[in-house]
Amino acid sequence: MGKILIVDDDALFLDFLGNYIKTYYPLLDVETCTNPVAALNAIGRQKIDLLLVDLEMPMLDGAKIFKYATDSGIDKNRIVILSGRDADYLHEHFPMGTCLAVLNKYEAKQKDVLNMIFSSMQRKAAS
Repeated sequence: MGKILIVDDDALFLDFLGNYIKTYYPLLDVETCTNPVAALNAIGRQKIDLLLVDLEMPMLDGAKIFKYATDSGIDKNRIVILSGRDADYLHEHFPMGTCLAVLNKYEAKQKDVLNMIFSSMQRKAAS
């Protein structure tokens, strides 16, 4: 089964996205975490197929979690950076090839990219 960890301090967004995945991609196993420090334990203790991490969080930002995750062995191509910032800012700080994707979590068109990723994981989990 595809294991997804979502780290975001915005509890409403986290609940929405977690429930969305559970509803439309039932073969995927979703864990959510609002506390970025607690997310470090989750990253270290389990195999994660996809990590979605918010860039702007208190105490520990998404860039530091990204570094910790890649240092812990998670392939950079299994990490998606989410943010409320515009695309130019995101691509400046995370150029192409740095991770799987950088997405503005509030833009509706960005949802299509996530759906493509989730659909691919769902197909793999089904086979």
